[in-house]
Amino acid sequence: MTEQTHEIRLNVNGVEHEAAVPARRLLSDALRHDLGLTGTHVGCEHGVCGACTVLVDGQPMRSCLMFAVSAAGHEITTVEGLARPDGELGPVQQAFRECHGLQCGFCTPGFLTTITAGIAENPDPTEDEARDMVAGNLCRCTGYQNIVKAVCRAAELARADEDGAA
Repeated sequence: MTEQTHEIRLNVNGVEHEAAVPARRLLSDALRHDLGLTGTHVGCEHGVCGACTVLVDGQPMRSCLMFAVSAAGHEITTVEGLARPDGELGPVQQAFRECHGLQCGFCTPGFLTTITAGIAENPDPTEDEARDMVAGNLCRCTGYQNIVKAVCRAAELARADEDGAA
């Protein structure tokens, strides 16, 4: 028996994509397998670890808990969409590199998207606020010290971008 599919249009990183997906296809699977955007990682598949976090209309969302058909009509940003338009690293990516927050890298896409949303909401976080910002993401390398440093550095870089743009 063949599973019924639904034609959907997904706006991912500013690009419209069309896909035919079963109703039960998770957004994480649609991004990785149907659109070839493999930067989104799937860790626990229960929404606990945060590795699959993407931005949906600017808000962090566990893509392993959202159906792809539910994402139609929303703007989705994956880790691939966090770079600057010229291809240079965005402020959060640059801060992770500078502060050695990358660790093994598996959880990094989820951290990068979560922090991007976090510093948009709180552009000048304290170290405690930075810890709260990433509290929902798990790093099995236990390297939170450098990730917290990266949050604060990313906020500095984003503020510098804003000052430069003004």
